[in-house]
Amino acid sequence: MKILRSALVFLFTSLGVCAQNRADSAAWVHDTAQRGDFVLVDRARVADLVVAPDDFKVVSLAATDLATDIERVTGRKPALQTTARTPSAPVVLIGTLGGSATIDELVRAGKLDVDDLRGAWESFVIATVENPFPGAPSALVIVGSDRRGTAFGVYELSQAIGVSPWHWWADVPPAKKSALYVAAGTRRFGPPSVKYRGLFINDEDWGLEPWAAKTFDPERGNLGPKTYARVFELLLRLKANTLWPAMHACSTPFNAIPENAPLADDYAIVMGSSHAEPMLRNNVGEWPHDRAADYNYITNREGVRAYWDERVRTNGRFENIYTLGMRGIHDSNMQGPKTDAQRIATLEQIFADQRAMLAEHVRRDVEHVPQIFCAYKEVLGLYRQGLRVPDDVTIVWPDDNFGYIRNYASPDELKRAGGFGIYYHLSYLGAPLSYLWLYTTPPALVWEEMTKAYDYGAHTLWIANAGDIKPAEIGLSFFLELAWDVHRWNRENLPDFFRDWATRQFGPAHATEIAGILRTYFQLNYARKPEHLQWWLPGQPPHASPLSLAEIQQRLAAAKSLTARADALLATVPPEQRDAVFELVVYPARGAALANERCFYGELAVRSAADSAQAKNYADAALAADAQLKEETRVFNEQIAGGKWRGIMNLEPADTQWRTMRIAPWTLPKFSDAPAAATDDARPRAFVALEAEHFTDRRAGARGAWEIVPGLGRTGDGSVAVFPTTAASVDPARIASDAPRLDYAIALENSGAFAATFYLIPTQPIRAGRGLRLAFALDDQPPQEVVVGARDDSTEWAQGVLDATLIGRAKFEFASPGAHTLHVYGVDPGVVLDKIVLDAGGLPPSYLGPPETRPR
Repeated sequence: MKILRSALVFLFTSLGVCAQNRADSAAWVHDTAQRGDFVLVDRARVADLVVAPDDFKVVSLAATDLATDIERVTGRKPALQTTARTPSAPVVLIGTLGGSATIDELVRAGKLDVDDLRGAWESFVIATVENPFPGAPSALVIVGSDRRGTAFGVYELSQAIGVSPWHWWADVPPAKKSALYVAAGTRRFGPPSVKYRGLFINDEDWGLEPWAAKTFDPERGNLGPKTYARVFELLLRLKANTLWPAMHACSTPFNAIPENAPLADDYAIVMGSSHAEPMLRNNVGEWPHDRAADYNYITNREGVRAYWDERVRTNGRFENIYTLGMRGIHDSNMQGPKTDAQRIATLEQIFADQRAMLAEHVRRDVEHVPQIFCAYKEVLGLYRQGLRVPDDVTIVWPDDNFGYIRNYASPDELKRAGGFGIYYHLSYLGAPLSYLWLYTTPPALVWEEMTKAYDYGAHTLWIANAGDIKPAEIGLSFFLELAWDVHRWNRENLPDFFRDWATRQFGPAHATEIAGILRTYFQLNYARKPEHLQWWLPGQPPHASPLSLAEIQQRLAAAKSLTARADALLATVPPEQRDAVFELVVYPARGAALANERCFYGELAVRSAADSAQAKNYADAALAADAQLKEETRVFNEQIAGGKWRGIMNLEPADTQWRTMRIAPWTLPKFSDAPAAATDDARPRAFVALEAEHFTDRRAGARGAWEIVPGLGRTGDGSVAVFPTTAASVDPARIASDAPRLDYAIALENSGAFAATFYLIPTQPIRAGRGLRLAFALDDQPPQEVVVGARDDSTEWAQGVLDATLIGRAKFEFASPGAHTLHVYGVDPGVVLDKIVLDAGGLPPSYLGPPETRPR
């Protein structure tokens, strides 16, 4: 059957979208035969998998995994062949354009039209072909535009038959089936939205490295090829292509093990290095410790050049993306220059020297060698002061380490040939407090920030810092799905992500309940991460939380409900799914809930000091929660999957390293500033509190409109932001006429002076230094502008990211009680409004803010 060009054009707009959604895979792979199906497995046959012997190594690796995956599902393993040995039987032909004689012959014979595939980046077609060659009635063809495209196509079929990318890393079992059929037709995938998409293994000291050293690869005693092979397979199954390898002092440097770089090339993984590691060098492990002072481009230029040149010379034959520039040996300022002007001049000389090495050892036309400059921490300040980066180099913007991107390209910068990328934290070791234990960044925040960055030209590289990989499975899945297809998740279907993800891992039976647990889990932990359940920074005296008694009780109730739902889920899923459900859902839910219980029961014990019996009950509950949390962690390490993950999971803080960046080990609190429980919340209240997404009306502006971002917020069920994110800011003189507006109908029993408090998600402004601007007005009064902002090295910023809010305040008068309308105007895109509180006095200090008051 000839595949017509018109069909391929249609696939770009229709079938490709459907096929990329794994929840729809049953539409084209199923276990009941339908007319015209290709038989992958039935009672009589198992299709052979055919791979050309001279195709790329990654193709045979992926095909071998596919054969094993088919056996996982059906109990029957296909033969892996280099030619079709039984012409009368169905075959799966797997190959890369130009790398498989069989595939190329189908193209020459007009049986497979791949014109739209030629030259495309990491794209592939999965198609059924009738009579591919004499004696063969049918074939399923997986053809890639390049080596990774082919591998992605193979793993796409694995997912379609029911094998999760997390089958090994999270022990997700596929549903068993006696037969597998592929619907006739052609499905096209790619090219990806983002060219380079991948993972940074970081802060591996407390999970991945000890697990690999003692459990998974004790012969190596560290992270080595055995572990990295599993990482590379996971990346391909998630359609990622890039890795920044582990780089802490506990890990053997990636390139110090000779087998590692060729192994990465076998898996077609593009190797890079972090913001602090130029030219594929691991400074912590490779620069001699007794010569740390010599890592200085001013005083030891030739020594540093030789150090970089050696790595480019040895690894230049592989597919790499080179980090340019220079910082300190481990995430610190560059040594040598004393002023910013000197730092800028030194970096520009470093760029020239590094690119000369690339021209010598990699490719003479250096503008075609993939290179990045990561403007992390203090380096962004140098860039903003005028640091000149070569035009073909990709500039990578960082987030502020807590998920809020620090910079966006201007219209002039968007003309750069090298484009832009993002380095994004899903896990972090650093100030003001680390979060290394549980994964708690909501997918809704990742969506809001990363799609905004994409709108501003970040199309070339997305790297996620996911720490030890586990337990960031959900976050890494979502991040890489978005990088592959930035339009897959949007405001309309974002609430479906948890159910969709759960269905792909565990089937539909428990997907709705898993989704509900995950929604509650992420909202509870976005309001305050479990690693941040102390309200003092390292070095400060311990003190109580600012939560009211009612808020503590609400949080404890949410924790208990979360635990109960997780327990019920684990008791009802099939036995073969329990390990995976525990790892992906139950342990995070129980862990977060127990962390809250020990924190807040401990605080209630202090608040109840006047009642010794009550105080003891609370203290006992806190200690019991702490003991149970340690027991859950022991179970994860010692019992789940038969002890496979022994050493991977550690509570924060796992040891005494980096004390200035981590919470203190939990003990029963002894601070004396907590209010007594009997008097807490006793003052009268006169306020209106509104979830921002619960507006009563809205009006689009001249260039944009307020839209709901579902699932993003500390309270309620979402927040609001102006879309498109590239809309121009509104002239302050034209706010009333041109700005997008939200209306809130309110009713008050009092008149007089009110304070307005606007709780914003602590995003960074799209234009640095401008602040986050919005405006409000009561009824027909003129709009008042509110500007919110905090430097990301300030105390206000530190408090904002820990509390997941920035606060803007203003005052105004209600002339009369009764019905009124509050108008809120969007002045700048990038402002994400979570909640509004109008207060006439009497509200105690509050962390979460009072519950919502609806119009009467």
